[in-house]
Amino acid sequence: MSVNKEYAFDWIENNKKRIIEISDKIWKFAELGLIEFKSSALLANELEKHGFRVERGIADMPTAFVATWGEGKPVIGIMGEYDALPGLSQKKVPWKEPLETGKPGHGCGHNIHGTSGMAGATAIKKAMEKHKIKGTIKFFGCPAEENFSGKVYMVRDGYFNDIDAVISHHPSTMNEVSLMSSLAVNSVKFHFYGKASHAGASPEQGRSALDAVELMNMGVNYLREHVIQDARIHYVIEKGGDQPNIVPPYARSWYYVRAPERDQLEFIYNWILDIAKGAAIMTKTEVKTEFLEGSYNLIPNRTIAELIVKNMREIGFPKYNDEDLKFAKEIAKTITPETKIAQLKKSKRPEWEKLVDKLIDDEAPDPWGEGEVSHGSTDVADVSWQAPTVEFSTAAWILGTPAHSWQAVAQSGVEIGRASLIFAAKVMATTAIDLLTNEDALNKAKEEHRQRISNKEYKSPIPLNHKPPLDVWEK
Repeated sequence: MSVNKEYAFDWIENNKKRIIEISDKIWKFAELGLIEFKSSALLANELEKHGFRVERGIADMPTAFVATWGEGKPVIGIMGEYDALPGLSQKKVPWKEPLETGKPGHGCGHNIHGTSGMAGATAIKKAMEKHKIKGTIKFFGCPAEENFSGKVYMVRDGYFNDIDAVISHHPSTMNEVSLMSSLAVNSVKFHFYGKASHAGASPEQGRSALDAVELMNMGVNYLREHVIQDARIHYVIEKGGDQPNIVPPYARSWYYVRAPERDQLEFIYNWILDIAKGAAIMTKTEVKTEFLEGSYNLIPNRTIAELIVKNMREIGFPKYNDEDLKFAKEIAKTITPETKIAQLKKSKRPEWEKLVDKLIDDEAPDPWGEGEVSHGSTDVADVSWQAPTVEFSTAAWILGTPAHSWQAVAQSGVEIGRASLIFAAKVMATTAIDLLTNEDALNKAKEEHRQRISNKEYKSPIPLNHKPPLDVWEK
């Protein structure tokens, strides 16, 4: 390990207590997307304390920020998220028990995600300062990944325009760097307006908005036969009426529409818009479409992915004491062997069978998944269209843990998650220093990025006049 990387590594190790303290505070805050006021401020203030210039409230989001240190090229970006999920409140115990019933919880480990990025960026800055490394480091505080794709607004408004490469980290059950792409997505609500009347005495006077929602859903379900295999369409009925003896004058559905490429998505999405109009015509109601957000498919980068895996192996994987392992084993009792095997198999990780009898992942395979498509979506994808971008994972949870679960919340607040946090910060710092000090590696990553995008053009899926839904949790 070079002296530059050793310095960053040592800074993280020497400041481990403070880094964990910040992660634990964000775990406790558990704030929803776009209202992560305490979490965002904690990270921004910490970076400011270490000499970063912080611009707050960017891209029309009060909890979004960018922290910058250094000047000139290359410019390396580090990303962090800090939004929680609704209804996942959970104590730090290996059984299901909420802190506050119905409250949010960090079921995707974003308390770790934001803090690992902050710690990594700070360690990079310390090494650059100590060893006179040229360039700029930027930490992007990214709100609302779970629901409203905060990064897409930041991309649209130009905050990633000058970046040479971007590194991000996400808690998971594995130490891995995937070369899979992701699905592009649109999130949209359909509001149907009809006419109320007595459903028994004068139904002929009514126009049912609920009928329109149901007819639309039926039309979309028939559409499924005629879309590409990797497309995904899912919905909920958010509002269906008040009581059975009133013809519903208003009803609302919420759709996610996904496909591997943005043009494929737009084709399916426009067809669904036509189905909504048809449902309104059939029921003599009116429909209004509320576009919420959209994102692109992910562009992977093998060059940076291989650097990350190399650094993972060089740093060495976390070790756990008997108390940590006891907690992990208790969590494991809540996850069936069938669930664990299904998750491992679905990951398509090479030799996944070897992990079936393991409790915690303690190795990192070579990057895998080239040419494959993950059926999830992420706003990291839009960043990946601007510059070479890789989001790697570290084992913050035992193998088999489902994301967005109480098990993930519990582990994100204890030693298993904390060890992953420190490990990830070291991996981010050392990889960024590689890109800052090895011009050939950075140029290779950039050339690969150009070849993967080829002649495709990025056009923001979010219109310029579209604002983040800051009042969404008040509705």
